[in-house]
Amino acid sequence: MVYNFDQATDRRGTSSLKWDVEERELPMWVADMDFQTAPEIVRAVKERAVHGIYGYTVLPEEWYRAYMDWWETRHHLTVRKEWLIFCTGVVPALSSAVRKLTTPGENVLIQTPVYGIFFNCIRNNGRNVLENRLIYDGQKYHMDFEDLEEKLADPQTTLMILCNPQNPAGKIWDRETLARVGELCEANHVTVISDEIHGDLTAPGLDYVPFASVSETCARISISCVAPTKTFNLAGLQTAAVIVPDPVLRHKMWRALNTDEAAEPNVFAVTAAIAAFTRGKDWLDQLRAYLQENKELVVRFLREELPELYVVSTDVTYLLWIDCGRLPGDTTEFAGFLRKETGLYLSQGEEFGGNGRQFVRMNIACQRDRVKDGLARLKKGVEAYYSARS
Repeated sequence: MVYNFDQATDRRGTSSLKWDVEERELPMWVADMDFQTAPEIVRAVKERAVHGIYGYTVLPEEWYRAYMDWWETRHHLTVRKEWLIFCTGVVPALSSAVRKLTTPGENVLIQTPVYGIFFNCIRNNGRNVLENRLIYDGQKYHMDFEDLEEKLADPQTTLMILCNPQNPAGKIWDRETLARVGELCEANHVTVISDEIHGDLTAPGLDYVPFASVSETCARISISCVAPTKTFNLAGLQTAAVIVPDPVLRHKMWRALNTDEAAEPNVFAVTAAIAAFTRGKDWLDQLRAYLQENKELVVRFLREELPELYVVSTDVTYLLWIDCGRLPGDTTEFAGFLRKETGLYLSQGEEFGGNGRQFVRMNIACQRDRVKDGLARLKKGVEAYYSARS
């Protein structure tokens, strides 16, 4: 079956967080897609909806098998049934882990720039954010292992939240890098919770490396957060899972999620996840190809029309981290100006920490005509920004 990703769907008036904006505005910020999910998932949800009774729901064997087969086939990670725990989302899992695995006043290490909600999960629970800033060489990001080792050695540092693959930088961490992270964390008695929600959204021909697949050490000290939500545009259904190989750590995580009432599935969360992982392969492969064409369109446009801007990576996610360091001012000012003058709504880099004030993040998971519209607005905005500052 061939899927049509050029078909536009009007999302205004649907209580969409992304599209709750003024009529003239084009939102290319928050990380959900403007594509309808796979029709195979829609059919499964419709069939379940027709039943008409939406009572308390348990996890059937098919749910476990769907996750196990997907990660074995797609990502070469063997997952046992008992390792899997349902949760309502990756963010609830992160917050539960912070509360259960650390005490108030302890340090939770993150590598910035990184998904801004990580900061909230830590600070809102009375823990300290400890930043291990990634090194940016003007083209790519790398881990600063000297700084990482020093901060992990602090007895107050008890948890590390790893973003794998990395959002917003679009970085696929290699096996050797992840192995070193695991060795350092084990040596310093630090648990790793790995956010792997973007793992399915690699460029065609590329795959990510699940942290738990790297070594026995990485598996033993880690909790991996996975979900079909980013991959298949299901965020509103609140469906995810954690993979926890170690039985002691798994019990703690099970207790954490149940204490926080974040481990009870709703009817459609189960149905959609099973359909996604058992019937969504072809849709996803075509989606990845379409997204890659969108990314390449942006790269070409910037190279030819706005050479002062630079896309850091197109390897993974549908979120482009755009270096605006050659523009005057910083991107907090620029992004605000851009939205006011052109209606183009991008994410400000400041919210990601690290050197984020040098960047904006653009979501290109939309129809190609919308990408072209966004690029035209971006060019117009840059030109107006220069004029306003001259």
